This record gives sequence, C-alpha cells and structure tokens, in this order.
Amino acid sequence: MRFTDPIVAQIVPFLEGIGIPVRTEPVSGDSLLPGVTVRCGTLIFDPETLPWPGDLLHEAGHIAVSDPAVRATQEDVSSDPGEEMAAMAWSYAAAVELGIGPVHVFHVVGYQGGEEDYLESYTKGGTGIGVPMLQFYGMSAEPHQAGSLALPAFPAMTRWLR
Repeated sequence: MRFTDPIVAQIVPFLEGIGIPVRTEPVSGDSLLPGVTVRCGTLIFDPETLPWPGDLLHEAGHIAVSDPAVRATQEDVSSDPGEEMAAMAWSYAAAVELGIGPVHVFHVVGYQGGEEDYLESYTKGGTGIGVPMLQFYGMSAEPHQAGSLALPAFPAMTRWLR
C-alpha cells in the first residue's frame, strides 16, 4: 500500500512488521477515534478520514498489549484501565522507535488537555503512565529497574507484542 501521508507511510509497515495486521477501509462515525478502529485484532483505518496519524499507534498499542489468547478475536479495544495505560506507553515507545515526534500521538484533541503532562512523564525519567504495565508484561522496564530485570529501559522495548 502507498500512503500520501508520510507518517502513515512509516507507521503501517512497522505495524505489519511486528505482527499487527492493518487494513484500510471506511470507518463509521461510531469509532472511538475518528477514522480508525480495531476489529478481530486488526487495525482498520480510513486514510481519507484519519485526522491524526499518530492515533494509529495508540490503537495499535491496544492490540499489542492485549492478552494474546484473545487478541485475534477482540472486536474492539479493551476497556481495562491497565491496558489503556500500557497502550499509551507503547504508542510513545513506538513513536520514538520510528523517529516520529510523540506529539503526533499525544495531540491536543486526543487527551483532553493532558497531552503535555503525558509527554513530560515519558521524557523525564521514562516512568510515565503505563510503563509499569509494559514491565509487568515483560515488554520493557522502568529505567530504575531495567538492570535487575534484564529488560531494556523504556522507551526501548524487548518485544512489541505481549
């Protein structure tokens, strides 16, 4: 697939490369984030109506941190607060990995005024919201515990799927 948006053009191959299926098709207005949704463990988005390309990383984060036993059958993102926090941290780590400014993920529309606080929590010490969940899942570690756990310090990841 070829995408006109350069951020989307970076994100989609990354997601497919780590094992998250991606499809493009129209997304109805009832999705939580405009232009993107999750269905059967697949990230589905409409490149024509997606206002914030970084939202692809957040929704993919939900797929990545979901229980592997139910990932392929989940019809939507989990409402579990721990998975929401982990998806936020995952999306920050993915943005860093791709060299995409995290402001594309933590944009003013998506976090009801809290985007700067989230960004600051990840950039100052790497102990932001959701990092302990990534550590619990064995995907990364809080910087002060990385050595003792033999896991990479956030935002580096040991693996991208739970």
